[in-house]
Amino acid sequence: MENQKPKKKRSQFLEVWRRFKRNPIALVGMGIIILQILLAVFADVIAPGDGWSPGFNMQDWGNSRQFPSAENWFGTDHLGRDVFNRIVHGSRISLQVGAVVVSISMIIGVTLGAVAGFFGGVADNIIMRIIDIILAVPNILLAIAISAALGPSLVNVMIAVGVGAIPAYARQVRAQVVSLREQEFVEAARSIGASNFRLIRRHIMPNAMSPIIIEATMGFATAIAVAAALSFIGLGLEPPTPEWGAMLSDGRRYMLAGYWHMTLFPGLAIAFVIFGINMMGDGLRDALDPKLRSGGMSKGRFEKLRRAQIALTNKGADTNVKK
Repeated sequence: MENQKPKKKRSQFLEVWRRFKRNPIALVGMGIIILQILLAVFADVIAPGDGWSPGFNMQDWGNSRQFPSAENWFGTDHLGRDVFNRIVHGSRISLQVGAVVVSISMIIGVTLGAVAGFFGGVADNIIMRIIDIILAVPNILLAIAISAALGPSLVNVMIAVGVGAIPAYARQVRAQVVSLREQEFVEAARSIGASNFRLIRRHIMPNAMSPIIIEATMGFATAIAVAAALSFIGLGLEPPTPEWGAMLSDGRRYMLAGYWHMTLFPGLAIAFVIFGINMMGDGLRDALDPKLRSGGMSKGRFEKLRRAQIALTNKGADTNVKK
């Protein structure tokens, strides 16, 4: 026994991964996101162009509005463009929008929330009143107003969607900082001369990262959905960019004529990706903070609870018999 080596303490990352991989739904969501990334990275290989036009804009007027077939897996649209090729290239747009929107809104929101929560007073009042003003307008309406004012383009869509996402990060971080700034480890660092910037950067923010990561995951899905909505109503990316919301808008004009494939597959792409991100986000939430575990119950957990309940029932019956 004395020669046994003490077990190494697991790193926080490995512990989070261990809890994450026990959730099969979260693993499915992660698989969907990995597939989305692979499609975006290898879009030019999967759906190449012909030297004159990119893969998403090769038009064949004589082959327009064709239903799914072995040659065109998802059919063709009203201009004879392959719907599958456009969905594959559209994955790049969705990932780009989601990543940029989350990055911008997270940087601004986390900074504002940290300043408001740490310093309080006038700074807190001013920042949070601005956040309340933004929150007073529904996210989608704010995005529509900003996009209409700036004009349709990829950059303007990112700005429009990103502004509405800032308050969520600011409120989350402010709440975390307010609860952490009076903790003993912060007071100890302050007593040895740590500056306010160092206190926030080295001692407070590392302990507030879990809700920020969860919010970023969920915000990624929201950004994709709002960007698709803007493109659907004509305020997003301009043609011939293969944005999934714009593809839905183009296809809806032909739904009553029976060309269902022009709206079905772009809609499924949006739903599929958002489903994957949300499932992975739920898994991250459970893994980062087991106390916030979702109401869903795996088969293993159900069996454990059932066996425990049976054991308690049997114990109670034995006690009654003895009496």
